[in-house]
Amino acid sequence: MSASDAGGPETRAAFDRLLGELRPKLHRYCARMTGSVIDGEDVVQEALVKAIKAFPQAGSIADLEGWLFRITHNAALDFLRRRARQNAAGSDEDPDMIVDTTSTEEDRQVAVASLGTFMRLPVRQRSSVILTDVLGYSLAEIGSVMDTSIPAVKAALHRGRTRLRELAKEPEDLPVPVLAEPECSLLAAYVDRFNARDFDAIRDMLADEVRLELVNRTRMNGRNEVGKYFHNYGLAEDWHFVPALVDRRPALLVRDPGDPSGAKLYFVLLQWAGDRLMNIRDFRYARYVIEGADVVIPG
Repeated sequence: MSASDAGGPETRAAFDRLLGELRPKLHRYCARMTGSVIDGEDVVQEALVKAIKAFPQAGSIADLEGWLFRITHNAALDFLRRRARQNAAGSDEDPDMIVDTTSTEEDRQVAVASLGTFMRLPVRQRSSVILTDVLGYSLAEIGSVMDTSIPAVKAALHRGRTRLRELAKEPEDLPVPVLAEPECSLLAAYVDRFNARDFDAIRDMLADEVRLELVNRTRMNGRNEVGKYFHNYGLAEDWHFVPALVDRRPALLVRDPGDPSGAKLYFVLLQWAGDRLMNIRDFRYARYVIEGADVVIPG
């Protein structure tokens, strides 16, 4: 696709469609790179903003999907650097190393390991395994995304797969997170009122400067704007809220009201300041984000 006439409605519309189609795939990559479905969505949003800004000046793009993945990969690396959790990878490459690059069924089973397990790999190994065994890209495509040689990708892939197989045999030793008071009570009260459709009572819990993000759709600021959000939920019948922790953060887990113990549909994050709700982040229109999430429902 050529970006030289990106201002044209047809070209820009095709670009926007591709962004929408690729967004879940980009998120699968970023969630595993960052170890969190929530942080992964943050990186995707950052990458898409960069791509949209760069597209009009990008000229002719032979492989638009690869171009988007390079931007996303670099955004993930920037995120990891900012978070100061990048693992050392000093001896991560051996360009002359010859390895079997075919993916076995065992490799693909390991590749759906928990997001926390992926975080225990050095970044280059992590990226190579995700792009190959989770997303199915070729060595040449991965080299283009990571801006490195095919032998280096082979080496990182081999070491990453080997380490993941080792980690898969280890028992999970992370303690189950527990939500402390008073946030536990605030979350339970919010859920009870929401499920009872007592939205006036919920509005009383909002801070004046409350912010809301309906991910992939819109943003709202202040009590008056956010009030419209509750009105729209009042018109819908496809939700039942359950208190939960998602990636160790307070959240509302959303399920089908006809099957309250069934599949997890999506989630809503809440952030409090004292007893006032400051931030709502609703993934109703970004349901792909829940894939692979670490979800804990208090017993």
